[in-house]
Amino acid sequence: MEKVSWKDEYSVGVAKIDRQHRHLFEIINKLIDHSGTSKDSELVSETLTEMLNYAKEHFTTEEELMQEYGYPEIGSHKEQHIYFFKTTAELSVNALNKQSMVASEIVEFLKMWLTLHILKCDMKYKEFFKAKIPAGV
Repeated sequence: MEKVSWKDEYSVGVAKIDRQHRHLFEIINKLIDHSGTSKDSELVSETLTEMLNYAKEHFTTEEELMQEYGYPEIGSHKEQHIYFFKTTAELSVNALNKQSMVASEIVEFLKMWLTLHILKCDMKYKEFFKAKIPAGV
């Protein structure tokens, strides 16, 4: 399975958020590494748990910045975060219980969701934050 690679087009111009996005890519790649070991293994579930924990930290960072600077689309952005969190939590439980989804399907969901979320939803705030947050933050 092909790993995900960070591209400059994913940068939202906020250094802290870009670092966190890169780390989410690293976790997905770790999941890809584990997905070949066995179908719906405990290792996959542990990596999904790591993803959930880190995503929660990342989403909190984004939402706090949005709140602080008065980002007008914060509500719809939070809904996207909730969807990701609920879906990934369900996938993690299913993997642990060795239910229907195999690791490759989980990875495909995560890869697709993250790249589309960054390119569609997060890019909406790029110019907004560029005007409000000093470079390098």
